[in-house]
Amino acid sequence: MASLSRALRVAAAHRGWSPSQGLGLRPLTSTAGPTTKKSVPYQRTLKEEQGPSAVARGPSQPLPSTASVVVIGGGSVGCQTLYHLAKLGVSGAVLLERERLTSGTTWHTAGLLWQLWPSDVEVELLAHTRRVVSRDLEEETGLHTGWIQNGGLFIASNRERLDEYKRLLSLGKAYGVESHVLSPAETKALYPLMNVDDLYGTLYVPHDGTMDPAGTCTTLARAATARGAQVIENCPVTGIRVRTDDFGVRRVAAVETEHGSIQTPFVVNCAGVWAGAVGRMAGVRVPLVAMHHAYVVTERIEGIQNMPNVRDHDASVYLRLQGDALSVGGYEANPIFWEEVSDKFAFGLFDLDWDVFSQHIEGAINRVPVLEKTGIKSTVCGPESFTPDHKPLMGEAPELRGFFLGCGFNSAGMMLGGGCGQELAHWIVHGRPEKDMYGYDIRRFHPSLTDHHRWIRERSHEAYAKNYSVVFPHDEPLAGRNMCKGPLHEELLGRGCVFQERQGWERPGWFSPRGAAPVLDYDYYGAYGHQVHKDYVYNRLLGDEYTFDFPPHQDVIRKECLACRGAAAVFDMSYFGKFYLVGSDARKAADWLFSADVSRPPGSTVYTCMLNHRGGTESDLTVSRLDPGLQAPTLAPTFEGDGYYLAVGGAVAQHNWSHITSVLQDQRFRCQLIDSSEDLGMISVQGPASRAILQEVLDVDLSNEAFPFSTHKLVRAAGHLVRAIRLSFVGELGWELHMPRAACVPVYKAIMAVGAKLGLVNAGYRAIDSLSIEKGYRHWHMDLRPDDSPLEAGLAFTCKLKSAVPFLGREALEQHRASGLRRRLVCFTVGEKVPMFGLEAIWRNGCVVGHVRRADFGFTINKTIAYGYIRDPSGGPVSLDFVKSGDYALERMGLTYAAEAHVKSPFDPDNKRVKGIY
Repeated sequence: MASLSRALRVAAAHRGWSPSQGLGLRPLTSTAGPTTKKSVPYQRTLKEEQGPSAVARGPSQPLPSTASVVVIGGGSVGCQTLYHLAKLGVSGAVLLERERLTSGTTWHTAGLLWQLWPSDVEVELLAHTRRVVSRDLEEETGLHTGWIQNGGLFIASNRERLDEYKRLLSLGKAYGVESHVLSPAETKALYPLMNVDDLYGTLYVPHDGTMDPAGTCTTLARAATARGAQVIENCPVTGIRVRTDDFGVRRVAAVETEHGSIQTPFVVNCAGVWAGAVGRMAGVRVPLVAMHHAYVVTERIEGIQNMPNVRDHDASVYLRLQGDALSVGGYEANPIFWEEVSDKFAFGLFDLDWDVFSQHIEGAINRVPVLEKTGIKSTVCGPESFTPDHKPLMGEAPELRGFFLGCGFNSAGMMLGGGCGQELAHWIVHGRPEKDMYGYDIRRFHPSLTDHHRWIRERSHEAYAKNYSVVFPHDEPLAGRNMCKGPLHEELLGRGCVFQERQGWERPGWFSPRGAAPVLDYDYYGAYGHQVHKDYVYNRLLGDEYTFDFPPHQDVIRKECLACRGAAAVFDMSYFGKFYLVGSDARKAADWLFSADVSRPPGSTVYTCMLNHRGGTESDLTVSRLDPGLQAPTLAPTFEGDGYYLAVGGAVAQHNWSHITSVLQDQRFRCQLIDSSEDLGMISVQGPASRAILQEVLDVDLSNEAFPFSTHKLVRAAGHLVRAIRLSFVGELGWELHMPRAACVPVYKAIMAVGAKLGLVNAGYRAIDSLSIEKGYRHWHMDLRPDDSPLEAGLAFTCKLKSAVPFLGREALEQHRASGLRRRLVCFTVGEKVPMFGLEAIWRNGCVVGHVRRADFGFTINKTIAYGYIRDPSGGPVSLDFVKSGDYALERMGLTYAAEAHVKSPFDPDNKRVKGIY
């Protein structure tokens, strides 16, 4: 048998490749078909493939004429979804598999389960998967799933990597996940075959483990069918039948197969690599790509038995225990795309391209030197699906009601399958998941991106190539950039703007005093024959911030913040979502959608939330009531009845659009939702000098009496009609100016000309993050999520509970209020100058009571500020007295820092500054 070292030598000779030369030219794509004769870890599955085609034998059982839910795809996520639907009491759920369970991708997956990821929601999802495979299924069926608890070991070869692991350790304490940071010597004692000479340390998680794909899926199917579900194999889906209801809404009607059709209101697309084809049957865009993903299985290694699984992120390699051998795999910078996805592919594999895979071998041999002389027993190279942000695609498709996605799991379908299957089941049965699944929700992507081939390909490649990279707080993608630029983009670029990317939009991050830092076309990190950009200023600025200390540009952001507090700052917020809700039922819709009373007189602007039926917060936004008698065609559509102008954060605009659209459809409100996001720009001027600056630019009186806080007017600026709204997102006197794109540059220049003599500066979203947390303003999807109620988040003032007006989520809020809040969002300040970014554990009186959701440095108060939800360990309500009476500390990277809890914002708690009182 060939050894790993021999494979490395052969690959080095092939095409002149050598480790010192880097990646070089690589094939970009593959149209090759699969091979089926391979020695792989799951022999039983392959042997069953022999003989006549499974499909040719016909379905494993007759098709029912109707089903409550049809799950398409019998891999890990499909089986987990069916199982959890059955556990929720759904009768008549059906899973259709075109071949046999696990075919396609699940059967050859490595089956690793790591409990600690840099996301609180993902830690919860992984914990549920572990419970299902290690306990629940065996208790229900008496069958062993193949779960092996051999532990997990993360390798740190530099300080930044070890810091990342220490952050995971602190987060794990909030969830009861046992983990230990080990020294090199302790690591050697745990794993004697490991080379530890180049290590800074490791993170050891003793209850990590390994799953068996075939055993898990078989047991899930057994448990689901015992509860009344059906699993039908050898039954390819050929179409999705769609109906249009009397309100004009497209809905799922039936699933068509070669052997008949099944009428159903719900379909779940769990087809993995083939999910795009299933989506096209229904007119649903599924933004994923297929790539080759590989590992090799070694011959027997003496002394490897019972060792933990290993992830050496810096070498981009993993080592999975395979009995008395190891599986070795990883993520390379030049993966092979599978362009022509074959619908005949089931239990086959690709031939391994050693020229691509060999880059993992050197890292594996360095970490476990005995591998140099260990033979290779088999190679496993199969297809996997990958997405633009390396997150799964889940939830109801915005194009088709009743069509759900459960695909694009980026080679983590076994790990995430249990948690995500449970959430999908809740989504279908209750209309929303239990947890905050926004990061996986297909509605996070704007429709202009979900069918944009270049964007999907570039971003999916970069996400794959950087899968093992350290997750730094201020990193930005290099792929798929400049998709949507604001009207001030070139103007700000020339003034040193360093842009951030949010769902395709370029928005200002901060302003470099060193000049322009343009984002260049994606260079694929030098793969596929691309030349790596030389002297790439933007990339260098990003790299400078690859730290868990205070970033090197901290002083620049400090100056932007203090200029806003002391004089004024101008913010380009054109990437915001800007919607109009108009029509005969607009007021009814607004009363139902928004938690606050937005049906105030025209000219008023209200900060409000939108809730789900469980009282969770789907959005926070501002709503301005329009005067039908003062219509301005350049700023708003012509309408009859009532009208409202909605301004929402640009990164979550599509989520807002989809939520509102679904509510309008469900309630059958007769009104229109119109998207003007790309037609309008938005410039905000904030700070004590904002009134003096804008008074010379706008043609109206800006005094408190003439233009109060939370009101808006149509005004003229630099000869253009704009909508001025007196609001603040940073806690200062200020106005937002909403205007047609063509007006943005002249209005901006007029503001800058006047502001030059009053200390006005450009500022970006890094400053907004600091200023807003200092003032205590919430950020949706950070300290305010769909599983957080406004009562828990300290936003009771946004809820019209004192009125008799019904609104979505009201009943749930009233129940929460009556029973007492079981958790509460609390502001903390830390006296020591220490950077925090979220995920830190919160200690109260010696017990962990939560973790930090969001943290930043407040330059005005000169302290680190953190927000997180806390619970009472006894399970009782969390009152304000409970908050005030505790002795708190925040744990960062294993070290605790004394913290002070606040029930009001530590900056301007009486809200004087937004009222112009200085």
